[in-house]
Amino acid sequence: MGVTITLSKVKLVRESSHRYGEIASRNISGPEDAVKIINAVLHLDEEAQEVLVVLYLDVRNKVTGIMEVSRGSVNSSICTPRETLKGAILHNAVSIILAHNHPSGDTRPSNDDIRQTKIMKKAAELIGIPLLDHLIIAGNGCFTSLKEADLM
Repeated sequence: MGVTITLSKVKLVRESSHRYGEIASRNISGPEDAVKIINAVLHLDEEAQEVLVVLYLDVRNKVTGIMEVSRGSVNSSICTPRETLKGAILHNAVSIILAHNHPSGDTRPSNDDIRQTKIMKKAAELIGIPLLDHLIIAGNGCFTSLKEADLM
C-alpha cells in the first residue's frame, strides 16, 4: 500500500506590470518617496475605505512590487503577518514598507495601528525581511510615518 504525497509549487502570479516613468525608477530614500509611488500607482489617498498595501523593495530600496493586502471598512481593515508577508517572500523582497489610508483625513495612528505595526515588525524580522516603515496616508499629500514618529 503506497502513501500519497502531494507535490506542490509556489509561484508569483503577476497581475499587471506598468511603467511609471521617473517616479518608480527612484530608490526610496524617505517616506515622501514611498507615498508618491503609492498614490501614483494605487491612489490610496483617494480611497473611501481603509486599504492596506505593501511595497516590496530590493537591496537598493527600489520598489520591485506593490500589493494590496487588505480592503476594509471606512475605519478598519484586517491584516495578519501571514497574509502581509507572503507576497514579500514571493517577490524576493529585501525589505518592505507598509502603508494604509485613513479616509477620515486624520493621519494620527490609532492604538491598533501601533500594535499591529509592532507585531508585523517582529514577524518580518523573524523571516529576515525588515519592515522599514508603516505609513498612514490621507488626502492632500498628508501622511504620518510611524518610523519618524518613533512608534515602531
